[in-house]
Amino acid sequence: MKESLSRIFTLTKRNIKEILRDPLSIVFTFGLPLLLEVVFYAIFHKLTVQFQMKYLAPGIVVFAQAFLTLFTGLLLSLDRNTSFLTRLYVSKAKSHEFIFGYAFSVFPLSIIQAIFFYLVGGIIDSSIFGVGMIYSILLAGLTSLFFIAFGILFGSICNEKSIGGVSSIIICGQSVLSGMWFPIDALSGTIKTIMECLPFRNSHLLVQNALLGINNVMDDFLKPLLIVTGYIIVAFVVAILVFKSKMKEK
Repeated sequence: MKESLSRIFTLTKRNIKEILRDPLSIVFTFGLPLLLEVVFYAIFHKLTVQFQMKYLAPGIVVFAQAFLTLFTGLLLSLDRNTSFLTRLYVSKAKSHEFIFGYAFSVFPLSIIQAIFFYLVGGIIDSSIFGVGMIYSILLAGLTSLFFIAFGILFGSICNEKSIGGVSSIIICGQSVLSGMWFPIDALSGTIKTIMECLPFRNSHLLVQNALLGINNVMDDFLKPLLIVTGYIIVAFVVAILVFKSKMKEK
């Protein structure tokens, strides 16, 4: 156990150094969501409640996490196409240690994202500052694991040329199927049910409800928490199995 944790820690440190060598990619994960947060608030917040900062900021936080799928996938796919992972495959490191090494290196970025977008939102509308924002940031750390896990899965399968197109599925899913840009009450029952079963909508609700306050523990917290957690577990298990099969191929 101690040796396994040591290997995960070593891989995490290495991956963090690799991430810091490419600051442009980090800027990208902040740039577009920041632009949307500021511009959409300025244009639409007086027209519809959907774009008031207390609703917009949580949506932007989770939307920005979707870019971590591309970020993580690109990091892993680039390593796969170099001799770095090939050399590590002959070491004692297990597939889950590789996976957690990548996940733990990207995870702090998700917390920084959440803090950053809430700070920007709070500068515009100070009413979002409070204890609820702290809870929302913590839950944003949980929801980010879903996007990181899919980034690892895609990075295990795709090369650096195709990772962008595949990751855009998750980014579009979070944008369209979360309800962050529009209320879903007017949608048909089937579409609404599908959205409520997917992780995109539930990730958004989990972070948003923590900020606004939880009125119904089951509907506002436990239900989205269980759905998101279930997707996270499945995504990581599949990512580990796929990565393990790729190791055997090497």
